[in-house]
Amino acid sequence: MAHSINVNVCVETPAESIIQEITYDGQEIYQPPLSMSENLTRLAQKIDFSKPITEDIKSESGDEKSEDSVPDTASSSAISNPFEAIASKIRNAATEISVLVDVLNVAREKNYMVLDPVPQEATQDVKPMAQIYSRKKALLQAGTILTSAAERLKTSQNETSRTRSTDDFHIELLRLRQNWRLKKVSNSIIGDLSYRTAGSKFPQTGTFEVTKADDNVPPSSTDGNGSPPPSTVVPSPQQSALRVTIPTELQGVAYILVLCQKDDEKLFTTSMNLLSNSTAPPNPDMPWQQKLEAAQNVLFCKELFNQLAKEAVQLQASIPHMVIGNQITATVLPGIQLVIGLCHSSGSENSKSNNSSSTKSAPPKSNHDHVLEHSLHQLLREVHYKNTHHPFPHPSSGPLGPSKKRYLAGPNAADRYELLSLTKNPTLLEQIIEQAQHFFMRIRAEQVLDTIAKQIKDPMIISHWNSLNSPTLSCVKVTIISHGFDFMCRTSLMIQVLQKSFRCICKDGKVMNLSYEAQELRDLILCQVYHHQMMGVQNIAKSMGWQLLASTPHLGIGNVEPLGNASSCILASPFGDRLIAVRCEPQGKVYVSIAHSPRKDFLSGPLAKERKWENLGSPFKEVRWDKMEGKNFLNKMELLMASLTSSS
Repeated sequence: MAHSINVNVCVETPAESIIQEITYDGQEIYQPPLSMSENLTRLAQKIDFSKPITEDIKSESGDEKSEDSVPDTASSSAISNPFEAIASKIRNAATEISVLVDVLNVAREKNYMVLDPVPQEATQDVKPMAQIYSRKKALLQAGTILTSAAERLKTSQNETSRTRSTDDFHIELLRLRQNWRLKKVSNSIIGDLSYRTAGSKFPQTGTFEVTKADDNVPPSSTDGNGSPPPSTVVPSPQQSALRVTIPTELQGVAYILVLCQKDDEKLFTTSMNLLSNSTAPPNPDMPWQQKLEAAQNVLFCKELFNQLAKEAVQLQASIPHMVIGNQITATVLPGIQLVIGLCHSSGSENSKSNNSSSTKSAPPKSNHDHVLEHSLHQLLREVHYKNTHHPFPHPSSGPLGPSKKRYLAGPNAADRYELLSLTKNPTLLEQIIEQAQHFFMRIRAEQVLDTIAKQIKDPMIISHWNSLNSPTLSCVKVTIISHGFDFMCRTSLMIQVLQKSFRCICKDGKVMNLSYEAQELRDLILCQVYHHQMMGVQNIAKSMGWQLLASTPHLGIGNVEPLGNASSCILASPFGDRLIAVRCEPQGKVYVSIAHSPRKDFLSGPLAKERKWENLGSPFKEVRWDKMEGKNFLNKMELLMASLTSSS
């Protein structure tokens, strides 16, 4: 019996299905797995019965030799037999026959493998119309596949071009999170624009929604099949990966309008239709950073106006404040009103207001005070800052204690007035009213000084305003000099402009408090002018050797002046034979008179026989001052003294 050789046949299914076809749109169609009979048939077809098995025998004999290290003399003698080759061929033929018999036995059993071809289903008669419908359906499916493949290619191309021009969605979301507060609610991202963390009590929520730009395609930009048209598929170079949705009440443009007007001027209407017709509606394609900043500005202006309106109702002023709609009217000074209005215009309201704005007049934008508007914004931001930055020392937890000033009230020996001042905190409306009052007082001081400087050429009036001032206190230094004699006489005056008054500090240290009336300040400046002239005359007289006989700043004789009192002085020449009388009036008029001593026209007679009457001075004669040569008053006085001294 021929020796049979066992052949290991491994029958196993592949781990993955074979890809049969790849469609044009990129989809993969897999081949269904083979059954056990089909798999066995495939493996049987791979057997090559004509292949010699000498290599297998050699490999097996090599393995046996490696196991037995001792050489076998009998096997070596058998191999050297000359008929061994014939015996091996016969053995191989017998092995092949035995294998073939085994395969035939297996093939005969139908329970294991079927070598017959798989029977095909019987073809049925197909009707022509059904065939046409099937072809149409096949063409429609092919067209759908091609369309979907083209859309996928366009989408991938758009994403590639957008990633080159704009940042990724997650990168922009990270930038948004660095500047704004965000939180995730269900499946959406919600942001917050309000100032609640700064102690704000404004009821406006200020929330906005953040979504991905690709997810929110407007329905009007799609075609009949639901896909966007080619014009909307290609993104704009400035398109962002984020889309921010702002509430309607925070959209548009808003600002605080501050006006200071008199009673006789026409105030603007309470409808607050203040934005011009050229105001552009909000752009939906605006970058999300600018859109959020504009919305937060609207929220800030609404909160500021709400706080001012609440304070205007609560404050008890001598003249009650009025709050009408979006307008607050407060009295600053007698006859002057401060008007604060909230101006807000959204895109939807702008189109409606264009028709009605032609009938209602809006105030010119030049009258708008940007400084006071900035002060209002700064005051509210200061309140927010103080709410979040409490002064030290304060506990890390628990209620906050007194402020730092109240902690130091005991060591600094603060009195009752200082303690009461610490408990009073001025409101925003009171602070802005004080700033408006100071604003008008400063304007009045500037007008008075400029008017006097234009009217009075001699002496010169120089005003120097300090560049560093507080919102409710300004200082101006007024210097009065005469050209060419500034080293001999200079009059300085410091004027402090407060909320409702002026404080003047003279050169001699005298302090005078004036009211808010500009006429009082004007009178003071004019008095300082003629005092300067008198002091200049006296200083020149001393330098030229003349003697001061009499001087009075308030002359009680002569005509009654409508404003203040006149001042005068009498000067004598070095030899005493010449006299000069100078009279200065507050209105700027100057009178100069001269006299001789003794008088030259004295004639002795029977009534005056004694020689002592010859020393009487002659009457004063007024000098035609307008015909006198000289650049200014002091120069003319110098020339007059020089001529009288030389003639004597």
